[in-house]
Amino acid sequence: MCPALPACPEPKYRGPLHCLATVAREEGLRGLYKGSSALLLRDGHSFATYFLSYAVLCEWLSPAGHSQPDVLGVLVAGGCAGVLAWAVATPMDVIKSRLQADGQGQRRYRGLLHCMVTSVQEEGPRVLFKGLVLNCCRAFPVNMVVFVAYEAVLRLTRGLLT
Repeated sequence: MCPALPACPEPKYRGPLHCLATVAREEGLRGLYKGSSALLLRDGHSFATYFLSYAVLCEWLSPAGHSQPDVLGVLVAGGCAGVLAWAVATPMDVIKSRLQADGQGQRRYRGLLHCMVTSVQEEGPRVLFKGLVLNCCRAFPVNMVVFVAYEAVLRLTRGLLT
């Protein structure tokens, strides 16, 4: 027989629409955008890294005399691009998540910079890379498939347009 697990508290939200309505009611419109500055900083740099590294790796992995890599090259370039993008994105992703989870009323963080400084002071610089290994383990296979599909759609649309 398994030992009894401690009772879990009731979830605060019953679903996405209830979450939206509750946050809007309790925190106002501003609450719906909590963490968005960190999100913008995360995505700008990570998408630039994502597509630039994919293009460079594709060029590097293309066989001599070919402008595009074979499927294996696309798989490797896509996987590596996903990992590199998450390596760049993870620090701001950690900050974004902390800002979004910061409760209403007695808030712990005053903003993005305060959250970053407080987190590093209390937990050390490694805190900014929490979840990186898991993100990379997920990113490699996912982005292998994403870029194979991307290249297939590009080839298909080029064929339709010419």
